[in-house]
Amino acid sequence: MAALGIVFDAPENGTGGPQGAKRPIDLDLLQKQTMGDPALETEVLQLFARQARCCVLEMASGDRATIVATAHRLKGAAGAVGALDVSDAAEQLEAMPGDAARMARLHAAVTVAENFILKLCR
Repeated sequence: MAALGIVFDAPENGTGGPQGAKRPIDLDLLQKQTMGDPALETEVLQLFARQARCCVLEMASGDRATIVATAHRLKGAAGAVGALDVSDAAEQLEAMPGDAARMARLHAAVTVAENFILKLCR
């Protein structure tokens, strides 16, 4: 997997922990989803990063029903690319859409995943 070498060279994974810490994207799951195609991995991750940012913006300006629907959509997309922290945070927000702490956790998880994706795709 082309992205794997870059990940090992990165000084941190974006979560503030050492390299051995859990990565924001499960690269093994991503590789299975893309059948090991490095170009497809990059394309899928870039699409996910854009979608995740759009979802966060949509939820920030939306009502309760919009937050629930968007969190659900983000949960599925994140799970499909291996962004498991984003998926979990979206699931938590979907269950309690008015909770500011859950919204903040989702924003943080998306930011960490975006930064990780940017490092992989540079």
